[in-house]
Amino acid sequence: MGFRGIARVFLAVFIVASCAVPDAGAAKRKTVIGELKRMERAGAIDQSEYRQRRSGYESAKSLVRRLPGRRKVEMAGVVLMLERFAAQGSLTVSRLEPLWLTLYRNRQWWTSKPLLGGGRRVSFEHSELVWQYVPGQGLQLHPLANFGKLNALWSGKDYDDRLEVLLDELLGIAVERGGGLTWEYSFSFGRGAPPWVSGLAQGSAVQSLARAGIRLGRKEEVLEVARDALKLFETRAPAGVRVPIGTGAHYLLYSFDRDLRVLNGFVQALVGLHDFAAYANDDRARALFDDGERVLRRELPRYDTGAWSLYSRVRVKRESDLHYHRLVRGFLSSLCDRTQRDQYCNAATRFDDYLVEDPSMDLLTERVRGGKLAQVRFKLSKISRVGVRIAKGSKLVYQRGATLSSYGTRSVFWRAPKLPGRYDVAITAVDLAGNAGSFRGEIEVLKPKKKPRKKSSDRK
Repeated sequence: MGFRGIARVFLAVFIVASCAVPDAGAAKRKTVIGELKRMERAGAIDQSEYRQRRSGYESAKSLVRRLPGRRKVEMAGVVLMLERFAAQGSLTVSRLEPLWLTLYRNRQWWTSKPLLGGGRRVSFEHSELVWQYVPGQGLQLHPLANFGKLNALWSGKDYDDRLEVLLDELLGIAVERGGGLTWEYSFSFGRGAPPWVSGLAQGSAVQSLARAGIRLGRKEEVLEVARDALKLFETRAPAGVRVPIGTGAHYLLYSFDRDLRVLNGFVQALVGLHDFAAYANDDRARALFDDGERVLRRELPRYDTGAWSLYSRVRVKRESDLHYHRLVRGFLSSLCDRTQRDQYCNAATRFDDYLVEDPSMDLLTERVRGGKLAQVRFKLSKISRVGVRIAKGSKLVYQRGATLSSYGTRSVFWRAPKLPGRYDVAITAVDLAGNAGSFRGEIEVLKPKKKPRKKSSDRK
């Protein structure tokens, strides 16, 4: 067994132990069975449901002990997730259905299906729900992927049977949160612990639910659910996705991170609100759209570097990768179509142009001292793979292979030769879309400074 195999076994043993062996404070901790008993005593669930939920949980725990290797790790991760919900007091009645469905689907998969690569999405027979594999946390419901699929089935126009199946499945796993309804993420991601929600997913939800409800002749029933889903846009993070800004609001991609302002998530949340307002003729949705749109008008220029788009700003300021640049360009184009505002139309056009523009560079360092470690600074227009070569005539004296660099002032360190003179600098850059740019310039290497001579008294 290789190192990875041994590591997996140790991880499996650790997770199983954490599920099965309580610590010293376990007597005071809320447990899954204890929370189910509390719900039954309160009349929130009946005795039949109590027995069914308890049996499903205990069977899953028992299965963890019998599964081998990675299958054990994944099933144990799902059981541990459920126990953490209970321990933190998050195991509510409305969460029972999606959480126990997650237990059931993971039992199905890890006892009979193949191992998966991280991020792989799967579905099950006789179901349209989309599940995503999260290493160490098993198969998890992915709200955005599901509402994206609902939109795709609606767009296809010939899939009404499948559209209705997915619609009913999604209505059945809606969760009460912040005074409204939502579809939660029940796995850890980045800085966020479950359960968390997304403005992008919620915007896609109200948009696709309205479309599906109207198509299937269930308009009033489905619009009522979607109106309850608007509440998350009125509720401050982390319970909701709203961050008040002046007289408006930013809608977060991740409810757990108020300071991560992601452009593509914000724009698509607004597109979803705009569409729901139109489908439902809903003034509340229009007001929420207006709140966000006022802020987007102010914020959008700050996401434009002049050569590429920023993925996020505020706490984390970084450029979009190629996928997200294309995605936000498409979302802005959708917002342009809906609002006819020049700001969004022009931004979409600029972002489109950036896909075919070559990266540009400018050398900022003019001279360095010979024999010293020097910082060679240059300006780069957009995120690119950059290479630097420095030569004296035909002799190459420095080479830095292509590395991914973001826009702005960048630098490399070079041990400048002692030989003074002018050295040729060649910088090449290839952006994420494959456009290539190059720059040639010169750096003057100055004579090394002479070491100060020691005084005669110092030599005695």
